[in-house]
Amino acid sequence: MSSADPKAVEARCVRLNAKAENAAGIAPRVEPHTLARGPNDLLIEVKAAAVNPSDVKAATGLMAYAIFPRTPGRDYAGVVIDGPAGTMGREVFGSSGDLGIRRDGTHASHLVVESDAVVEKPKTVSWEEAAGIGVPFVTAMEGFRRAGIPKPGETVLVFGANGKVGQAAVQIATWQGARIIGVVRKAEPYEGHTNASIEVIDASATDVATRVRELTDGKGADIVFNTVGDPYFQAAHKSLALRGRQILIAAIDRIAQFNILEFYRGQHTYVGIDTLGLSSIATGAVLRDLGPGFASGHLKPFPINANAVYPLERAKEAYVAVAGSSRDRVILKP
Repeated sequence: MSSADPKAVEARCVRLNAKAENAAGIAPRVEPHTLARGPNDLLIEVKAAAVNPSDVKAATGLMAYAIFPRTPGRDYAGVVIDGPAGTMGREVFGSSGDLGIRRDGTHASHLVVESDAVVEKPKTVSWEEAAGIGVPFVTAMEGFRRAGIPKPGETVLVFGANGKVGQAAVQIATWQGARIIGVVRKAEPYEGHTNASIEVIDASATDVATRVRELTDGKGADIVFNTVGDPYFQAAHKSLALRGRQILIAAIDRIAQFNILEFYRGQHTYVGIDTLGLSSIATGAVLRDLGPGFASGHLKPFPINANAVYPLERAKEAYVAVAGSSRDRVILKP
């Protein structure tokens, strides 16, 4: 099949026809939809797609720009079955800020996406694992791209180290040779992959900033990756080294007290990251920066629990699991 002769396919798609009041009220239906690609697009047979908290938030109306009806889903892995010359048969994965929110997404048997949006799937990574890389790794990497990629000798403090973005941040920072201190909210070890030993602070039992100063001979952390937001805002602020950077990706209460004098005297930088603002192509560029890490084994996908893999027909159960703060990476398999 050549690029001059794009084929259409009847896809099985999870459809959200209207905003739900809450996660329990989400009413997905699997419906047929005809998909055809444009001249610079790929038609992908989806092998696996992840479910992210943002998928559930968009379904319950927390994103005003989300369209209805639509097929949700931002992360995917699959095989190119139609596209420009030389693309057929490629095994790829990807993610997006607009897929599944502003346009039809990945919770379907097939997907149309721009050629520049996809990344080659490493041979050592399963379909389910590849589908699970997307949003958490893109969020972590985009944070570091904006705040400065960690350097050997720098200290990176990760609040919410056992969350998926936290684990991705730990992997990336230790791949780059930085020292990691992880913060967890109760007594538990770090549970993800890491390329170096990681010190863990239990925030329920220890004053985080005091402990960070002790561990860094008074200097503080060069980068603070705050995956939780305002509950740790003060601790993060007090943990920063001179010219330290704090990355923020989330909030529970939107308003936090802020000491401007300490901020400018410390010459600090605050970086806000919203991967929903990244197009599929921009997201592909972030994932390509991570490719060498997955190829070398310094970066590892999240383990996929067989109980967290659902067929499209059970999409509602998958969405409810994610809304219930499941620690599993939840996957849909067409």
